Amino acid sequence: MKIVWETIDLDKLPLLEEAIVLYDQIFSLDVKEPNLLFLRSLELAKHSFPNTYRFLAGYDEGKQLVSFATGHYLADVNAAFIVYLAAHPEVRNKGLGSKTLLKLETLLNEDANKAGNKSLSSVILETEKRELAHTEEEKENCVKRQRFYERNGYKPFGEISYLQPPLHPSGQALPMTLYVKCFDASHPAKENVQKIIRAMYREKYEFVNGIDRWVLEDGLKRMGMEGI
Repeated sequence: MKIVWETIDLDKLPLLEEAIVLYDQIFSLDVKEPNLLFLRSLELAKHSFPNTYRFLAGYDEGKQLVSFATGHYLADVNAAFIVYLAAHPEVRNKGLGSKTLLKLETLLNEDANKAGNKSLSSVILETEKRELAHTEEEKENCVKRQRFYERNGYKPFGEISYLQPPLHPSGQALPMTLYVKCFDASHPAKENVQKIIRAMYREKYEFVNGIDRWVLEDGLKRMGMEGI
């Protein structure tokens, strides 16, 4: 499948609206963030260089949206945090997810170059724990996602009992598995992953999501880490 890539920014808001329709279709309410956070991420990115935010959309030859992915480049730690990766249900299992992931990694590596680094050091992402799945279908989907990331060079990082900050005001921090892909080492040092987590908490969950700092500090403390 030939894919035409578009990087969505504030000058392409109709494309953002189209991507949000697919986002609403794919993701369930318990894992979704408010749609306005996509726009807030784009707005903050205008003034946050060398930190960046990427919203990548993939279109087929008929100009139909078939995939999207989002991620933050965190300049302080020369690492990237991938937040969302999704393919249209009608075109899954055709290698589209891997193509989209690779393209996003390439863009984030370009951001690392612009920040003065030879290359991106690592990419990190969160994924659900299979033992916390509520149904067999959820467990199966969780296993598929983990195998997908492993096929694409990501490895689970089990040295930290990671907590995703609450996505909604009434929610709780959620235990999740971190997957890391390193470009400068065979295995990331725990200290380096801790620094990336603090940057994720600060740049994504505090500045974009607007989560109270005391909530984030509590999450870091529960992971045995120092504050933001």
